[in-house]
Amino acid sequence: MSDPIVSGDTDSEARPPGPVPQGAPPTASTEAAGPAPTGHPEASSEARASEEADTGDAPSSRIFAQEVEGEFEEEELQISELEAQLLDDMDRLQSERNDYLDQLLRTRADFDNYRKRILKQQSEHQERAAEALVEKLLDALDTFDMAVAHGQGYEQVRDMLVNVLTKEGLERIDPAGAQFDPNEADAVAHEDGDGGPVVAEVLRPGYRWKGRVLRPAMVKVKG
Repeated sequence: MSDPIVSGDTDSEARPPGPVPQGAPPTASTEAAGPAPTGHPEASSEARASEEADTGDAPSSRIFAQEVEGEFEEEELQISELEAQLLDDMDRLQSERNDYLDQLLRTRADFDNYRKRILKQQSEHQERAAEALVEKLLDALDTFDMAVAHGQGYEQVRDMLVNVLTKEGLERIDPAGAQFDPNEADAVAHEDGDGGPVVAEVLRPGYRWKGRVLRPAMVKVKG
């Protein structure tokens, strides 16, 4: 009796494997073999995600960084120009301030000098006006002196007038017996004598107004 022929084994050896139908579960041999080689080592999922993120965002990040850096540089340039302009304006304003201050000081000094000059001129005018008035009164004083000398009794009136003028700055020049001074007396007569010139007689008294000779005395000199 002959051996039975196993048909299943013979068919599998003789017939090549056909394509695996879609949707069919993979066989053990397929799972063991793994995915088909591509010539490059397979990257992990995290590496692939990082690579995709880097390749997708790097150009835009660099562009943004360049734009921001350009804006910073432009702002720094504008700030530098503004600082330089402010420094120039400060120097100009300080120079103008110094000029105005110098002009103010000169104007103040000129005004002070002008005020002093005006006050001095006013004082001189007042003194000259009073001097002219006193000079006109000298004849009256001479008349009083003559009246007193002749015993007319005008001593009280003359003394009152002299006191008023003396308070205003009038001084009598009466150098009788003193050394002759040509600055305060005029010698209209002379007589011989020993020694230097001495006032022998006052023919008409002189007067000073506030220290300045208003009229020299008229005297007779001896010597």
